[in-house]
Amino acid sequence: MHSQIDIRTDGAGLCRAEVFGEGPGVLMFHDGLGMRPAMHDIARQIAGAGYCVLLPDLFYRMAPYEAPDAKALFSDPAVRAAWWTKAQGNTAAAILGDVPHYLAALKSRARGSRIGATGYCMGGRLALSAAGKYPDAFAAVAAYHPGGLVTDTPDSPHLLFDKITAQVYFAAASDDPSLSDAHRDIVIDAFVRGAVDHVVEVYPAKHGWVPTDTPVHDETCAARHRDTLFNLLRRTL
Repeated sequence: MHSQIDIRTDGAGLCRAEVFGEGPGVLMFHDGLGMRPAMHDIARQIAGAGYCVLLPDLFYRMAPYEAPDAKALFSDPAVRAAWWTKAQGNTAAAILGDVPHYLAALKSRARGSRIGATGYCMGGRLALSAAGKYPDAFAAVAAYHPGGLVTDTPDSPHLLFDKITAQVYFAAASDDPSLSDAHRDIVIDAFVRGAVDHVVEVYPAKHGWVPTDTPVHDETCAARHRDTLFNLLRRTL
């Protein structure tokens, strides 16, 4: 089952979202390339395991837009710079402020009250941040090749992580300039400080390995991503 819905947010208009499947609810946060078929495919895989997946367009504020070609963005610094300049208005604060609206839309369609979240790259960071900002809302959260988790600003994402009450599965890439070993240790320290039930693993892959349209897609690691995600959701939802 697949449908499109519009979700009204506070003062920002309507967010187009995709809904896949039936069952317990999973809120999915896409990566920094925006909505496109590769993200739909991941949502369908999760739905096929027995879940109702809500995939909102986190970049709806800049609609209409066309997601960049993933291979060009990964290989061409000019394409990458142009895209991030265009997308820079989609701040974490604005996206996280929309999460209660996404949860309301998901809960009205999902079965049961327990909600999970998963995210990829930028979306992994946002999934963890949402679970920290709204700890009562999530029973499980997974993040795959997340980056940009530790900054020197007062709103660094990792500062929310000790507030998470959900079970966490965190899958880092072994080759990831956006997440150093030192920053990964800081994230783990936050989980430990907050007594967060967590698993952290490092996959032998490059940042961005899950979506099929990236040049660093690794099907072996993507299959492992599915196994670990489905195991987490089965235990918690």
